Amino acid sequence: MALRRLSLWVASALLVIDLLAMLCGVLARYLAGGAPIWTDELARYLIIGAVMLALGSVWIEGGHMRVALIERLIPRLASRLLSWYQWLLTLVLAIGGAWFSFQYAQSVAIFQSQGLGISRAVPVMSVPIGFALLALMALCHGPHPLPTLDIEEPHS
Repeated sequence: MALRRLSLWVASALLVIDLLAMLCGVLARYLAGGAPIWTDELARYLIIGAVMLALGSVWIEGGHMRVALIERLIPRLASRLLSWYQWLLTLVLAIGGAWFSFQYAQSVAIFQSQGLGISRAVPVMSVPIGFALLALMALCHGPHPLPTLDIEEPHS
């Protein structure tokens, strides 16, 4: 899915920019004796944005933290019902999260961030966008079982 690839690329770019902002802050602290306030604020906003944009892609790939043991132990029909339940729950929570976080982002639009001097709605919008991407990707994935990342035991 192209949307999954795009969200991971954008999240990766945000992480690179975040790393550069933190490096700039650290260098300024040690070389100039103090860092501009915007470096900490930008780093905080970028890490939140990167996590939220990657949320849906990680869910689709089964890379999030979950215990899939029960899915392997229960009968096939029960496992299928569990997949439907997980899918519906994910959709409901993602759509609800998108709706409520969008309302919150609109409510803080009149306030400015201290260091960057931008509307607080700008960085907060990464939360409803991330939840909306999760809902869209979950909807496209359907109620199929999520992949599991099996970790091999080290050989003795």
